[in-house]
Amino acid sequence: MTNDQFDLKTRTKSFALRVIQLFGALPKSPAAKVLGTQVLRSGTSVGANYHEADSARSRAEFIAKMGDSLKELSETAYWLELLIESKIVSSKKLAPLLDETRELKAIFATIIRKTRDRGESDN
Repeated sequence: MTNDQFDLKTRTKSFALRVIQLFGALPKSPAAKVLGTQVLRSGTSVGANYHEADSARSRAEFIAKMGDSLKELSETAYWLELLIESKIVSSKKLAPLLDETRELKAIFATIIRKTRDRGESDN
């Protein structure tokens, strides 16, 4: 793994760019447009919330913004699954993006848990 793979700012921006590319490549059907708009919104919000978390003024603010990123990742996974299950996009085509969504969810959940645990041990 490269340093960029460990840099969440870079990784979440790359994730957003992949979501933007997916949106641009979707068919022009009404269903694809609705699902695409949803995945575009949630997938690009992950990095924005992470950037805000990185600038947090308190542990509570950091945890809240990281939680927002985690929620957006969960929502993104849902829209990606709907794109697959509705047969708008093949599972093979979306598998790498869905895998990255799941990896980021695991990373964010771990960071939140460890940050909370550290906070409890400080008391």
